[in-house]
Order: sequence, then C-alpha cells, then structure tokens
Amino acid sequence: MPQRDDRKERTPWHALTGDEALERLDAAPDGLADDEANQRLEQYGPNRLQQEEAQPWWKRLLAQLNNVLMLILIVAAVASLLLGKPLDAAVILGVVVIIALIGFFQEGKAEKALQSIRGMLSPQATVLRGGREAHIDAEQLVPGDIVKVESGDRVPADLRILEAKRLNAEEAALTGESTPVDKTDETVEEDVDLAERSDMLFAGTIVAQGTASGLVVETGERTEIGRISEMLRGVEQLKTPLVEQLDRAGRVLALCIVGAALLTGAFGVLVHGQPWTEMFMASVGLAVAAIPEGLPAIVTISLALGVQAMAGKHAIVRRLPAVETLGSIATIFSDKTGTLTRNEMTAQAIWLGEGEFRLSGIGFAPEGELHLAPHGEESGGNEAGETISLEDYPALAHFLEVGALCNDAELNQEEEEWRIDGDPTEGALVVAAAKANIDTRELRASHGREDAIPFDSERKYMATLNEHDGKRLLVKGAPDRLLEMCEKERGSQGDVELDREAWEERIHELSSRGLRVLALAEKPADDLTGELSDTDAEEGLILLGIVGLLDPPREAAIEAVKNCQRAGIRPVMVTGDHAVTARAIADQLGFARTDRALSGHEIEAMSDEELEREITEVDVYARAAPEHKLRLVQAMQARGGICAMTGDGVNDGPALKRADVGVAMGVQGTEAAKEAAEMVLTDDNFATIVGAVAEGRKVYDNIRKSITFILPTNGAESLAILLAIVAGLTLPITGLQVLWVNMITAVTLGIALVFEPAEANVMTRQPRDPHAPLLDMFMLWRVILVSLLLVLGVFGIFAWILHGQGGSEALARSGAVNMLVAGEIVYLINSRYLLANSLSWQGVFGSRAALVAIGLVAVFQLGWTYLPFMQLVFGIEGLSLLHWTVIGIASVAVFLLVEAEKWVLRRRDNTATQSPRSDKDKEKAAAG
Repeated sequence: MPQRDDRKERTPWHALTGDEALERLDAAPDGLADDEANQRLEQYGPNRLQQEEAQPWWKRLLAQLNNVLMLILIVAAVASLLLGKPLDAAVILGVVVIIALIGFFQEGKAEKALQSIRGMLSPQATVLRGGREAHIDAEQLVPGDIVKVESGDRVPADLRILEAKRLNAEEAALTGESTPVDKTDETVEEDVDLAERSDMLFAGTIVAQGTASGLVVETGERTEIGRISEMLRGVEQLKTPLVEQLDRAGRVLALCIVGAALLTGAFGVLVHGQPWTEMFMASVGLAVAAIPEGLPAIVTISLALGVQAMAGKHAIVRRLPAVETLGSIATIFSDKTGTLTRNEMTAQAIWLGEGEFRLSGIGFAPEGELHLAPHGEESGGNEAGETISLEDYPALAHFLEVGALCNDAELNQEEEEWRIDGDPTEGALVVAAAKANIDTRELRASHGREDAIPFDSERKYMATLNEHDGKRLLVKGAPDRLLEMCEKERGSQGDVELDREAWEERIHELSSRGLRVLALAEKPADDLTGELSDTDAEEGLILLGIVGLLDPPREAAIEAVKNCQRAGIRPVMVTGDHAVTARAIADQLGFARTDRALSGHEIEAMSDEELEREITEVDVYARAAPEHKLRLVQAMQARGGICAMTGDGVNDGPALKRADVGVAMGVQGTEAAKEAAEMVLTDDNFATIVGAVAEGRKVYDNIRKSITFILPTNGAESLAILLAIVAGLTLPITGLQVLWVNMITAVTLGIALVFEPAEANVMTRQPRDPHAPLLDMFMLWRVILVSLLLVLGVFGIFAWILHGQGGSEALARSGAVNMLVAGEIVYLINSRYLLANSLSWQGVFGSRAALVAIGLVAVFQLGWTYLPFMQLVFGIEGLSLLHWTVIGIASVAVFLLVEAEKWVLRRRDNTATQSPRSDKDKEKAAAG
C-alpha cells in the first residue's frame, strides 16, 4: 500500500502520465480489491471535508437574548431591582431564562431534524472494484480507486483522467471559469495554473458534457477544494422568508407596543394619579403580554418537523422555503419514465423490414421467448404468436447484437434478484439479447469498441464504433431523429431505400400500445479513424428496425393523480417519448385531457403568448427537450400559476431553478439536477411529490393555527391591562401575573399545535393563494373576536369575585388569571380546526400533544394557585370550588361561542361554493 506523508509537498498529479499515477498509487486500471480499499479507507479516512465547527451551546443560548423583547425584559428586571422590588425582578429574569431555554431547545430540535437528513444528500460514485462496477457513497472513495463520471455528475474526488470522451467540466466554484473547460487525458506541464490542468477533474466540480474514467489521487481535505476550505452546499439554514417576515413584523410590533405601553403608563400617572412605579410595572406587563415572542420559534420548528416527516416519506427538502411553497402548488410538470411509470423497461415488440416479433416476460429477469407476431396482428394487439429460433432469423439476431453493443448497461444477478447497472432503457435491450441467449459480455469482448458518442437529451442518440465484420458505426436513439439520419433500411433482400411513411406508421402503432419506441441503425465505417464526431453519425445510416419498450404506470401514481385532481392540482406529463405513447400512458394514469399532445417542435414554433394560451389546455407534452421544460414553467408562471417541475438531467437545471419547486430524481438524477432542485425524491415516484404537497399543506395549516391561537391570547392579556389603565380601574391582572401566563403557555400550549395531524380535507381543497397575507381578514376577525371574549371573561370573573362575592383583590386576580388560562385551554381545542367542528370526541381528545399540554398547564396552575410561596410572589389567594365552577362555565361559553362562529363561517362558505362561478373564475382556477 502506498504511504503518504501529509507534511510533504503535494504530488503534481497533472504532470504524471496515467500509468505513472497508477504506479505511484499502486493501483490498476480495473480498480482496487475490496480488502485493499477498506485498508486504504482506514489509512486516509473518509472522503469528506472537515465540518464547520458547531457553535458552542452557551453561545447559542446567549443568542436567544439577542432580540428586542429580551432586551426590554432585562431592562425591566434591572429597573425593578433598582426600585426595590427584588421579587418582581427575579420573576422577570425567570421569564427571560424560560423563554431563552424554549428557543434554545426548539432551535436545537429543528437543527437536529435537518441534520438527520443531510446524510441522505451525500453524493454517490460509480467505481471499479475488482474489475466490476459498483455504486458507493462518495465518502468511501480512497486514493487508487478508478471512478467513472458522465454528464451531470458531481466529481467526487480529485481525479487524474485516464480516459475521456468529449469531456468538459464546470469549474466556476473552484477556478472562477464561467464557461465549461475542455478536459483530456493528455499530460500537462508541472507549473501550469490550476485552471489549465486539463488532465484533472477536481472534487466538487460538475461534468458538463461527455464521459470519463479517472484515478482518485486526492480525497477529503487534500483535494483542491478542501485546501481552500470550500464547503459543498447542503440543506439551507433555518431562516425562511416566512420566519424572517415574522421576525421583522415582531420587531416593528415590539417597538409599537413599547411606545403604546409607555403612553398608557403615562396616562395612568398623569390622568388618574396612579403611582408611577406601579404604572411602570403595568407597562412592562402590557408590553410582554402583547408581543408574541414564541411565534418565530414555533414557525421554525413546524417547518423543520415538516422536512423531517417528508424525508421519512422519500422526499428530501434541500431548501426550507420549499415547504412554504408546496401548499400553493397548482400544477405538477412530471417526467414520465420512472416517475409516473415503474422504470422497469421491458422490450415487448421488435419491428424489422421483414415483420414484427414479440418478446415474452416482464422485468429485468432474462426469462422469456421470441415469437412471431400473430398473422394479422402486425397492426394491433400484444398477443404472442409462434415461438421462433434465432438461427432462423439472422436479421433479428443482428438487431439484438447491435442493441447490446451500442449500450453501456449491464445485467447482474445478486441473491437471485436481477438488476440493471445503468440506464433502464438500455437495460431492456441487454435483457432482450439475454432472452435470445446472447451473452452481452462475450459479445462486447469479441466486438471491441473503439470510440463512442454518448447520448444526451439534445442529440437524442448514442453512437459507438465497433469491430463487427469490419468497422461499423452503430447508432441507437429516438426513432424520429434516426429517420432523419437514415438513407436506407435493412430489408429481407438487403438494403433498400428508406420507406419513411411505412416506418412512421409502425412507430405510431407501437406508440399507440403505450410502448416507448427506440430505433437502431448502422453503417460501414472502415474509413473512420480517430475520434467520432456528430457529422460521422448523422448521415448515411441504414435503419435496422425499431423496438417497443413497455414501462407500465405505477399503481401509486394512478392513485396520486386522482388525489391531485381532488386537491385542485393539475398533473402534466412532459416526456421525450412519442406523442401517441405519452397520450396512451396519460390515459392509463387517469389524466384529465389526453385527446391532444403538444410536441417539442410545436412548442418551438409558438410565441410566448401562444404558449401561455395553450398551457392550461394541454396535459401531455411529448418529444420535449430540457429547454421546452423551461418555457413551460415560464408560461405557467406568466399566467400566475404556481408549479413544480421534475427533472433528472444536467440540462434540466434551468427549469428546476425557475420552477416554484424544482424536484430532482434521487435514483436516476444527476448531481447537477439535485443541486438545482429544492426537493430530491429518493424513490423517483410521482406519488411522493403529491405526499410532499399534502405535508406542505399540513405544515402551513399548523402555522396558521399557531398564529390564530397565539395572537388572541396575547391580545386578551394586553387588552385587559390597557383597558383597566385607561378607564382608571383596578388592574385585573398584574404585570407579573401576565409574565407567568406567558411563561407557562409558551412551554405548553404554544407548541402543541405544531404536532397536529393533517385535517381530513387537506387534499380536497384548492391550493392556497401564495400572495395572500398570512394575517388575512378571517384571522384578523378571529383574533379580535377571541381577544374580546377572553377579556370579557377576565373582567367578568374579576368583578364577580371582587364586588359580587366581596373577595379581596388578591382573590379576584387569582380568579382572573385562572379564567385567562382556562380560556386559552378551551381555545386551543377550538384552534385544532380553523373552520371544522371541534365539538366532537376527535376534536376534544384527538390530539395527544394537546392533551399533554393541557395536563401540564393544569398542574402548573394548581401549583400557582395553592402553593404558599407562589401566592406570596404573585399576590394571590386560593380559589374555592364555586370559583372553579364559574370559571369552568365561562370557559365552556367561550368554547361554544367560537364553535358557533365557525358554524356561521362554514355555512357562508358552503353557500359561496354552491353559487355558479364565472368563466373568468374558472380560468383563474385552471392557471392555479
């Protein structure tokens, strides 16, 4: 094993030939053995950059004091101490500590939730181990490994290029180069700049085009990107636009409330002659009561828990704002293959010049037979006819061999399970050859490949130069593209002029069965030398035939499409397949409009205005390229629609970034696509997107519920003090008592709604308007109504005990505080459903979190009411059973009045729903 001394000067790998680099690292072109790789992993350590040191816990705790509310409270505590009120000062400081601890632990929980999914975003690497390809975590790479990369991959370590095909890389993150840099395996001079080391691929950069194999020469902190301490991007920080909006609103609100509190205190002193020390403490209580200090932390923990829940359901959210946006999604543009379908491609039909053949068997297992299509069935049906022998059909044998040679996929068996390493579409051709007893490995060994043009979404074909009865250029790709490139076709009597119309009919026939169609072609290439060019492949080809591949719809996707339609979300298919195939699959999936499909060519011919008119009328887009995806997103957004877009290729990046929520495929997707997306699917399943939308709606609902709970309770506390001071009445609740209520409800009731499950109608209502204010007229009305109900209850209980029962102020205040807390408890149950009826067993007892919170508050309040030292600190007395009975009745009255208000609003909404909508309203709903 090679020894490396980190203290020595770095090896100039770019100045060594590939063979010299292999020798220096004691490596071989077919890769390391597993045992050797494990030993090197112990020696060199994992291939990762040193994580940024976490902020010490005490700094995070002190950071909780860095806001206006905390500073106001600290100033108030100091002032109270100077005024000779040490108990008041102690209680205020206690509140400061409690609120700081709440924020500290909630933020820690949110960070932990996000940290738990960061590992799911770790890149994968394709590596040769013992001569066989394997997919491993990039962290397990060691110097000496042989790694393969292709277009869209993030380079997992510093590589000395051994082989390269049309390779260039985006190195802006490392060198600042704004355009992709060409790469080769040719050695360069030792003293060249980093940006000119064309025989190296550096960790963290993106392969923009081409393919390559390279030797891992540096890992972890010894890579170039590790040396300059650049960190690969992971999940974003906790701050989101919603949290920042609440932070800003909170600061403005705090300043306004402080001003109002000071004016109110001055009014009490100047107008009513109250002692200024008492009015000072009342002003402090008013300020603390009015500011919803726990709201930003509650919103943050709601979002983080939503992210954690989505990760458990195969959807990894890379950017927290996406959680806010998911609830507004009205259109989902989805790829077909692997997302709406199973991505288990199986060759079902092959059409040559001499007729159609069928293949039996489904999936990747090489089990099945070749059949002639039944007589008269060439134009329809999927039944298998007479079983045939490959020896009797040399043209079919040649077609299958070409399909296996112009191909990079491999068929492997692990523990009696067959799997494809590589693209499933290519894998279907390898399995088809295996069903005909063609050994792909032997075939490729005997017909060596000299060069290749890799497939990309713009080119729409792949070409290889192989030894096959002399040199032959073999081409595989989209049938309409290959028809443009072919001059002749292979017939039963040899090569004849291409009958384009006949082949278009055959393509249409296979597509109408829901089959994805590929075409294969070739031409003699004895005169081709050196590197292949597109010009070599795009003319003079001989069409060999076409193959129809079945990729059945996912059962979960069929149900997810129904759920979308019930939720007012329009699923739209965007695929590279033939229009007839796309429409057939869309029909099987249950799409609303499958009578028409727009092709990529038609999109190109449309102006932006024309596409904006069509965007809400068409659910299937076929033969679509990545640039068409971008235009579709732009057209939908121009109509005011909020949309998600799926993608997996490097060229999908612009559309993923432009979409309101970009969704990358975690299994088939490139690292470039994952970087551009807000969300990554670990199962590439359309149903997972719909599940994430439901989770996003639930999170937003819970945030709204938290706001509708916190604001009225804060409003009632502050309003009670303000009205008493302005009217010159005795304070029903003192500032210290308000501090107590805020403290215990923030710990308990304040966070209970975060854990609410989704409401039954979460996916049966229309998407929310993303431009609607968080505090809309409904919420403003609810805040005012509940604030007034709670204030009425507080003043009512206070006046009844003080004047009706002849009790002391201490007893009356004890009753008022308990009335306020009891009112908040019942309103918590009201708030579990914003409009739905909470007067049910499920509504009252259906939330474990709410019941636990209520139980804790009850324990705290009983201790506060009856423990002697609490009575001394807060100036209260114990309540009798009669007092508790009246408080209970008043609380139930508050609960029933809020339920009555919800009933009225439901009746109003039902009436509005049943009224006919205008054409303009319908058009707006279609656009999202």
